[in-house]
Amino acid sequence: MTATPTRPSIRTAIRLFSLTALLTLLASVALAADWPTFKPGNWTFDRTLTPTSSTPEKISRTECTDPTADQKAQRAMLAKAGCQFTPLVQSGKTYRYSATCKMGGMTIKSDSVLSVDSAEAYTITVDSTEDGVQTHEVLRARRIGNCVK
Repeated sequence: MTATPTRPSIRTAIRLFSLTALLTLLASVALAADWPTFKPGNWTFDRTLTPTSSTPEKISRTECTDPTADQKAQRAMLAKAGCQFTPLVQSGKTYRYSATCKMGGMTIKSDSVLSVDSAEAYTITVDSTEDGVQTHEVLRARRIGNCVK
């Protein structure tokens, strides 16, 4: 007696589809993006911080730095201080992540979007809430040359 092949039931097909979707989701979380690489050198940073119902504060600075190394060091320092970060998620030249920091009796939550123009220019937008007070920050960074020795 030979067995006749049977088609999977709709319920089995739905389970298989759901399992595949779940595995795909878990793989995308496990494969979080790496921070983009920027060229070390002399960089200019223009920052605008806008607290809720307040006048924007603008700060500019120029320094010899490696933005990639700086970001990794800052993230490590904040993690050590008690901040928790979501994985960095990349879509084309846009990277997103969130952070929740509990320090000194305050909780700060932020959502960040990094837009990469090139290895020599980027913009980070950060929307934060600290004890109900919202702020919007835009940091435009641009490499302007080699470091002066």
